[in-house]
Amino acid sequence: MNNLIKALTILGKYTDSEYPTGCEHDVLYVYVSPDSVSGEDILMLANLGFDIDEDIDCFYSFHYGSA
Repeated sequence: MNNLIKALTILGKYTDSEYPTGCEHDVLYVYVSPDSVSGEDILMLANLGFDIDEDIDCFYSFHYGSA
């Protein structure tokens, strides 16, 4: 749980969307464009289980999603 909170705190710096997440097929998506995220934060997110989805321009994780 703590790692998820850390990841969302990082991603929260890059969006003010009221609904920045989605979950389907055991994948948690956070709709923040990786282009707007610093390289340091991208590395931290990778260590917390988040990868970049280049097709829909966001971050995703199989660690926290469940449908």
